[in-house]
Amino acid sequence: MLLAVDVGNTNVTIGVFDGAEMVTRFHFTVRISRTSDEYGSTICEILERKGFSADSIDQVIISSVVPKIMYSFSSGIIKYLGCQPIIVGAGIKTGIRIETANPREVGPDRIVDAVAAHTLYGGPIIVADYGTATTYDLITAEGAFLGGVISPGVKISANALWNDTANLPEIEIKCPEHVVAKDTITAMQAGLFLGTVGQSRYIINKIKEESGLKDIKVVATGGLGKMISDYTDEIDIYDRNLTLKGLQIIFDKQKK
Repeated sequence: MLLAVDVGNTNVTIGVFDGAEMVTRFHFTVRISRTSDEYGSTICEILERKGFSADSIDQVIISSVVPKIMYSFSSGIIKYLGCQPIIVGAGIKTGIRIETANPREVGPDRIVDAVAAHTLYGGPIIVADYGTATTYDLITAEGAFLGGVISPGVKISANALWNDTANLPEIEIKCPEHVVAKDTITAMQAGLFLGTVGQSRYIINKIKEESGLKDIKVVATGGLGKMISDYTDEIDIYDRNLTLKGLQIIFDKQKK
């Protein structure tokens, strides 16, 4: 069985694959100060609660955007699961050509999403990932990663509002009934949520216009992707597990 690990800025998300089928998934928060023992024991404990033993894991693949934790995280995998993990990075077979000015600058999470989107849904395709940062990336029908857009995620914007202003409270992020609000909380929800919806519509349509490509599909993923996609006609598909599926696809490519 394969452990597919997506180390994001906020959470570590893990999927367990039996062949190409994901049989369970779980996540926990990223903490820079965690030791290898803490990471390894946390993964084993959650696996056991999900009904899987550590011994059942044969292989591990990791995509990470947090370099600071990778030594302790990888060491925990080796010590507790007995696996030498594959790390997504330079030299890994992906089947995607990175056609940007500096391919090494493209985050592994964006590459993994691109692989999954192109393999599962074809191209040309735009991937909108609503995580800690919000990204929009364009992949052609031939599998070329042309580039994309990076913006602050909804939660980053929300944290900036309630941390950097004296009188604005912490709120639940959701879609308000009206854009013109009559109270502070609803006004913040309108700005955060509907602002992201508006951004999504504009950027997706602008990418389509500038690229000149025909019949571009749009797939969304990430923590708030479902909420945004429900209010955005420009998004065709929501796939909660896009990144984990991409990791499994990339793992299979290493065996060929």
